[in-house]
Amino acid sequence: MKTVEIGRLGESYAAKFLKKQGYRILEKNKHQSHNEIDLIVSDKLYLVFVEVKTRSVSEDLHLTYGSPASAVDRPKQRRTVKAAQAYLNTCKERERQKQPRMDVIEVFLEKETHRLLKINHIINAFGVS
Repeated sequence: MKTVEIGRLGESYAAKFLKKQGYRILEKNKHQSHNEIDLIVSDKLYLVFVEVKTRSVSEDLHLTYGSPASAVDRPKQRRTVKAAQAYLNTCKERERQKQPRMDVIEVFLEKETHRLLKINHIINAFGVS
């Protein structure tokens, strides 16, 4: 399975996870300001911009390349914030009234079968609310 396919699979698992947590999925793979936001979701209070990072790992969750969230470095955070700001300028008023938030979801897939092993939801991952 190609890296892009693994990433899309991780985004699909993340969307299902968020739906079960009571979030409403507004957008998937939204392109804004020459950047992409993996998922845009909302609940009663928040409009959440989600960066999904997926890793294929051994069943014991041994990481070869560091945690998925560590790939969301400062430049990636800046690009995501810029895309979120552009989205806020175009979204519906009811969504604009909600508090924006940046989350990261780490998805761990078993290396051979791509079976879901674990999801880690990091709320307010950029430290800005």
